[in-house]
Amino acid sequence: MAYLDHRPATPAEALDELLAGNERFVAGTRIHPHQDAEHRAVVAAAQRPFAVVFGCSDSRLAAEIIFDRGLGDLFVVRTAGHIVGPEVTASIEYGVVVLGAPLVVVLGHDSCGAIQATRAARDGARLPGRELGAIVERVTPSIEAAQARQITDDAGIAALHTRHTVEMITRSGTELADAVAAGRCDVVGMFYQLADGRVSVTAPSAAPTGG
Repeated sequence: MAYLDHRPATPAEALDELLAGNERFVAGTRIHPHQDAEHRAVVAAAQRPFAVVFGCSDSRLAAEIIFDRGLGDLFVVRTAGHIVGPEVTASIEYGVVVLGAPLVVVLGHDSCGAIQATRAARDGARLPGRELGAIVERVTPSIEAAQARQITDDAGIAALHTRHTVEMITRSGTELADAVAAGRCDVVGMFYQLADGRVSVTAPSAAPTGG
């Protein structure tokens, strides 16, 4: 059980592991850790992921691949446009409070279909699915905030939407906000470029700074 005892234990260590894995992915030097039969047997008994990744459901945004991780490393939650609802909040809190993950990542990306659909709907386009209005409703505040700042490109809007999601899941009174305030975990926003595969930190930290 050495892995379970020695996985990254602090927000900084967890962030370093993710960024190092992404560098390997971008460079084409992936090591595919924790994907062998022996490790599969270890995590079958218990899991202690070192990060919760809340990302968009886009098929090109598979967290274990772009961060070069394996079984038991990441607790992944995904919705279209990483929109937040009670199930999402509960899932993230489970990863932090029950599983002890020291880091939560909100992972956005360019060419986000949820943002494009929301912009189209606001311009009068008819959405093809009856339930897609839920996506539009929850992405709209980010679109409006972008307009107020004169941000008009999809990538800029997506980056702002990522930061808004970080703010939403760490709002005062939530279990996650309490965990961040207590120093048990941190929350960061990341933005993924589909073409080159690189992630960048767009919302550096939700943790309070010392004074």
